[in-house]
Amino acid sequence: MRFHDTNVRQQAVVRLRAGAKNADVARTLDVPLGTIGYWRHMDRAKRGECPGRHDPRCPRCDGCELDEAAYSYLLALYLGDGHIIQYSGHRVPSLMITCDDNWPGLMDDCETAMQTVFPDNSVCRVRKQGCHNVKVYSKHLWCMFPQHGPGKKHERPIVLEGWQQGIVDDHPWEFIRGLVHSDGCRITNWTTRTVGGERKRYEYPRYFFTNTSTDILRLYTDALDRAGVAWKHTHQSRAAKTVSVARKASVALMDQHIGPKY
Repeated sequence: MRFHDTNVRQQAVVRLRAGAKNADVARTLDVPLGTIGYWRHMDRAKRGECPGRHDPRCPRCDGCELDEAAYSYLLALYLGDGHIIQYSGHRVPSLMITCDDNWPGLMDDCETAMQTVFPDNSVCRVRKQGCHNVKVYSKHLWCMFPQHGPGKKHERPIVLEGWQQGIVDDHPWEFIRGLVHSDGCRITNWTTRTVGGERKRYEYPRYFFTNTSTDILRLYTDALDRAGVAWKHTHQSRAAKTVSVARKASVALMDQHIGPKY
């Protein structure tokens, strides 16, 4: 192991404080890059300037302002395609929403909502095959998403707390939109009819939402009821259940507030 005297360390600190890059200092003083990084960190810590040392406020813990519309949308995305995890080597948990690369607009909306709900935290995108994980780290994720728990969502109860239900009741369309963006779709069905002896093709749009959790399905249909949207369950033999919105007036209402994924 190679040791460096105090003079070398002091030279490195002076250069780093002057704005020199770690790699340049390491090269000039012939010191391993990791050692330079450690010296820089210790110098910053001594002066109380460690990067990332901040204590973001939480709407639940501190009563700070929360954009409820953005939260309603993000909550729905979490229930559909999100999960919270804390790795052993990380100080705080992370929320990840998986977004298909086929819907870049949806990914943008997810990132915007996440940044709006957590304005003091950095949001990033992690590339995966065919998708991106939109991700944020925060020690307050447990506060903001108390539905987190061990196992899959459809294997445990999913019940909103009173404050969450109040937000969803006030912003049902954002909640519906988030669920459709995660586990739903807008499609165009078609059929043919004989009119005046001529066979004609008719197309009609409808919305589908599919989920295995009966609790999440109920949250979706409750929000549809609150928004004045007619719906029905489709007949399926598989474990997942689908809710259909097919009536013309209700589809028009959904189109006004949601529309196809993009």
